[in-house]
Amino acid sequence: MTLYPVIMAGGSGTRFWPLSRKQRPKQFLPLTGDKPLIVHAVENIAPLASPEQTFVVCGKVHAPVVRELLPRLPESNVLVEPIARNTAPCIGLAAAAIAARDPEGILLVLPSDHHIGAPDRFRAALARAAEAAKDGMLVTIGIKPSRPETGYGYVQRGAVLREGVLPIHAVQRFVEKPDLTTAQGYLASGDYLWNAGIFVFRADRILEELRRHLPETQEPLAQISAALGRGEADAVLAEQFPRMPAISIDYGVMERASGIAVVPADFGWSDVGSFTALPEVRAVDEGGNVAGGETLLVDVKDSVVLADGRPIAVVGVEGLVVVDAGDAILVCPKERAQDVRRIVDELGRRGLQRLL
Repeated sequence: MTLYPVIMAGGSGTRFWPLSRKQRPKQFLPLTGDKPLIVHAVENIAPLASPEQTFVVCGKVHAPVVRELLPRLPESNVLVEPIARNTAPCIGLAAAAIAARDPEGILLVLPSDHHIGAPDRFRAALARAAEAAKDGMLVTIGIKPSRPETGYGYVQRGAVLREGVLPIHAVQRFVEKPDLTTAQGYLASGDYLWNAGIFVFRADRILEELRRHLPETQEPLAQISAALGRGEADAVLAEQFPRMPAISIDYGVMERASGIAVVPADFGWSDVGSFTALPEVRAVDEGGNVAGGETLLVDVKDSVVLADGRPIAVVGVEGLVVVDAGDAILVCPKERAQDVRRIVDELGRRGLQRLL
C-alpha cells in the first residue's frame, strides 16, 4: 500500500487581504507560525510519504512559489492547472498522474491552508482511512465538532463498518452549512462531523467514480493521462482541462456515490478561515490578543494586530482586526472579518489590480 499525498493549493484566500494577494495567497503565508501553511501541510504528512510520492496541484501563477517553498518535490510532481476548475478536476488531474505510475496508489487529498494541531493524531486518522481505501472505499475524514459552527458543512455518520480505536463509519449524508439552531442540534446529537475537505481513495477508484458521476471528465482526463506519459502535458492540459466542469468533489462525486465512509477524528484542526481564527492557532497575550511584527498594545483586548514593515500602536480597543501589509491597511471589527472578501471584490471593480 503506497500513499500519495495530494496537496490542493489553488485557493485565493481573499479573507486574509491585505496579507493574501493573487501572487501569494493565504496558503503561502506564515499565518500560524514561522513557516507558510503549505510547508506545514507537507511536513505533517512527511512520515507517511517521501517527496517523490507527494504531489501539489496549483495554478500557473503559483507554480514558482510552490517550487521555491518545496524544493525537495520533483518538478513533475507539481501539477499546474491552466485555469481554476474547483476540486473535482483538481483531484482528477492528480489521480490521472498517480494512476499512470501506480493505479492502486492511495491518494491522501489535503487542503494546503489548514492548521493541524496534533500531527500524530492526524497521521493516524489518514492511515486508518487508507486501510479502508485500499479495499476500494472512498473515505473522508470528519472532525468531531467542538461548537455549533455555522461556517462548515457537515457529514452525518451512520453505522460502524469497522471497529477499532478509530472506527470507520458509513456516511449517511453530507449536509450544507446549517443555521445556528440546526448546528446546535447537530452538536447535541453526536452524529455529525465537520467536513474538513480531506479525502482518501485509490487512484483507480476515484477515476472510476469521476467517469460514472461526471462523465464529461472522462475524455479530458484520458487525454491528459496519455500526455503526461509522453511529456506533452502543458499543451494538452491547456486544451483539455478547461473542458471539465467547475465543480467540487463533494457535489460531483462524494454526495452522489454509494458506499462512502468516514473516519471521525480530533487532531486540533482549523481551516484558518479568517483573521478571527488566528487566536485558535497562535499564541495570545494576557488580553487574548494575537500580535505580530512591531506592535504596541495598550489596554487592548481580544484583537488581532499584525504589522509588516512599520510599527502599529493600538490603544483602548476590543475585538478589532488591524493589519498593515506595507501598501495597504485593514481595520475592521472581528465579527466582520468574514466580509474582508468584499474589499477584494470592490478593489477588483475599481480596477486596483496593484492591491489584489
